[in-house]
Amino acid sequence: MQIVVAGQGYVGLPLAVRAAQAGHHVVGYDVDQDRIRRLTAGDSYVEDVPSSLLRAVLDTGAYAATADAAALAGFDLAVITVPTPLRDGVPDLSYIEACAQTLGEYLRPGATVVLESTTYPGTTEELLVPTLEKASGLKGGSDFSVGFSPERIAPGSKRWSFEGTPKVVSGIDATSLEVIKAFYDTTFDTTVPVSAPRIAELAKLIENTFRLVNISMINELATLTNRLGVNIWEAIDAAGTKPFGFTRFTPGPGVGGHCLPVDPLFLAWKIREELGVPFRFVELAADVNRRMPDYVVQRIVEALEARGVAVGGARVLLLGLTYKINATDLRNSPSARVAELLTSLGADVRGAEPNIPDGADTGAVRRVDATPQEVAAADTVVLLMDHARFDLPMIQQHAAWVLDCRNRMAGANVEVL
Repeated sequence: MQIVVAGQGYVGLPLAVRAAQAGHHVVGYDVDQDRIRRLTAGDSYVEDVPSSLLRAVLDTGAYAATADAAALAGFDLAVITVPTPLRDGVPDLSYIEACAQTLGEYLRPGATVVLESTTYPGTTEELLVPTLEKASGLKGGSDFSVGFSPERIAPGSKRWSFEGTPKVVSGIDATSLEVIKAFYDTTFDTTVPVSAPRIAELAKLIENTFRLVNISMINELATLTNRLGVNIWEAIDAAGTKPFGFTRFTPGPGVGGHCLPVDPLFLAWKIREELGVPFRFVELAADVNRRMPDYVVQRIVEALEARGVAVGGARVLLLGLTYKINATDLRNSPSARVAELLTSLGADVRGAEPNIPDGADTGAVRRVDATPQEVAAADTVVLLMDHARFDLPMIQQHAAWVLDCRNRMAGANVEVL
């Protein structure tokens, strides 16, 4: 099949490469010229796609990257994997709309368009289909197929491969579902068909809302049990021995990426907009997690003061700036808020992040390596993300004091979150 994957980011690039490996001819379309230059040169910026794998599909001609919309002509199936950010609490679907407009200009009878970008229930049928119809002059269902299939990317995961993660698929009618399922059957080990796009759209939001609410609960509990003098980590370990009815979640400095801090709020917005009532669990959970970096800074300040060190002028070393362990993604990472607050208080903030290239924008954080000298020179070391590349025994040995947000160290100079 002639496949277009519109958007070559953390979702689109792995899908495009996987489809090319499966035997399809794939055009990776993106409006970011820098991305296209890097992809054309075989330089991957997505951790789940090694540059060697990218070069392999480029060399066979199965994959090509372009910013030229004319290259979209003649596609059999197009997948939209563009961003869906929140702007002041309101979903911004302008990227979907613009992409659909562009695809619609090249849409032909018998072709298919699939939306993968996370959004609220109803987007596929209420926004995507009308935009495609207006741009193409064709009729959705009778002239072309449309559906929704939520992305399930776990960046850096060694347990769940891209193709090994079950893929939910849907269509606006039976023909659409059949075509879309047939495509994803070539790229994923398992597909899970559902009856309508609204079901698939909601399923994605349920997945992320489940995680957000549970992480928020355990984060808030951590702030309370610390004051009670109870070790929440040991209690979680004990609860985790129950073989049924319990899912393990652990505290941390906050949530990041696109999924957890953003996606559940799509659902909250939709419910308020259509029903006029709040989705209280989501709104409360989001608020708890937004406050976790502030709590981390509070703990740092209290520990410094207890040792007779003022936060103003104190040297603070943050370990792990990405939002997820062993990842290369800084999007919405709580480390940015921790660094911003500490800097505003006058601290000398430095950050060690071995998983992102030198020169990457880390905001208020001065990049350093986690050497014994750098660790020993810090008044406080904060383990935000326990990357495998950190030498934790060395860090504990040389640090004056550690706030361990991941429960990876123990000793007289260590406090856990």
